[in-house]
Amino acid sequence: MGSPIPVGSGVRSRRRSEARRRTSTLRACLLILVLAALAVGLAGAPAVPAIRRVVTAPARHGRARASSEEPAARPSSSAIGLRVLRFVDTTRTIHLQGGRRLPRTLVTYVRYPALGAPGQTDVPNAPPALAGGPYPLVVFGHGFAVTPQIYARLLQSWARAGYVVAAPVFPLGSAGAPGGPDEADVINQPTDMSFVISSLLSQNRPGAGALAGLIDPAHIAVAGHSDGAETALAVAYSRRFHDPRVDAAMIFSGAEISGVGGYGFTRGTPPLLAVQGTADTFNEPRYTEAYFALAQRPKFLLRLLGAGHLPPYTDEQPQLGIVERVSVAFLGRYLKQEPAALARLLMVGARRGESALISDP
Repeated sequence: MGSPIPVGSGVRSRRRSEARRRTSTLRACLLILVLAALAVGLAGAPAVPAIRRVVTAPARHGRARASSEEPAARPSSSAIGLRVLRFVDTTRTIHLQGGRRLPRTLVTYVRYPALGAPGQTDVPNAPPALAGGPYPLVVFGHGFAVTPQIYARLLQSWARAGYVVAAPVFPLGSAGAPGGPDEADVINQPTDMSFVISSLLSQNRPGAGALAGLIDPAHIAVAGHSDGAETALAVAYSRRFHDPRVDAAMIFSGAEISGVGGYGFTRGTPPLLAVQGTADTFNEPRYTEAYFALAQRPKFLLRLLGAGHLPPYTDEQPQLGIVERVSVAFLGRYLKQEPAALARLLMVGARRGESALISDP
């Protein structure tokens, strides 16, 4: 097993010491992004050769130009349905101001292939396309002081590619947390993610409800951004929170959680896709490079050249399109076992001046 990364003086302690500055900065960015999302709606983003362990051309600095090239994923033959489920973990509580305690509740947005005209997106409570299933499951963790909705276009791209995509709202780490977001609660989020997996598999049982039979329980991935990426990394690789049901992990601008203990990057652990903006000043590239160096193959590191922390996963093009294409190819290879997915992954991960891919398949 690899040794744990000493992040006590790194990501987590740095965040706590700068929490006030970071929160105001992120909230300002979020206001801009939410207004932009309202302007463009929830439509899917337009979506782009790599050699093993080869980095491509130098970065272009600053915000990248928009791209109108090929779509991130092949058009779906079905619509995308959206259900909002409420999972209550009565074995754990959240602590509110005034000493009140409430059961830990995870409102979860579930997207899935649904009956309806191709191209319809986020159709509320649409009947699932059971004939094409069961579908692999991807559980996504959002970043600190936001909600899953800001990542809608990325999550839609996975559902469009034939996955059930579940995005819980973390009780104390989200924008609407009672009393304001509390970043220290990230230590409880890996258990939240595993609880959501268990709850969805319970909903998947015959006769359990509208989603019964929709999920392939043998093929599950976890993913996340920022604090949600730290959550997913812990679920996939930490000794304390490891969930053996997880078959693959996609970590976007993440790191190890301080105080968790050891991370076991041993043979047989889930395949890894790490994504990192080279100009990210919140989760710096060195933290991604540290855990990536310990991970066993198969593993892939997608570097977004000149990109920052949040926009590449929400609306910034061409970065968002690159992340969509690479992640869909990664899921295709390691959840669906598609024969051509690895070659596609290696091809779409490197774009001159925009992205570079390090691969160890």
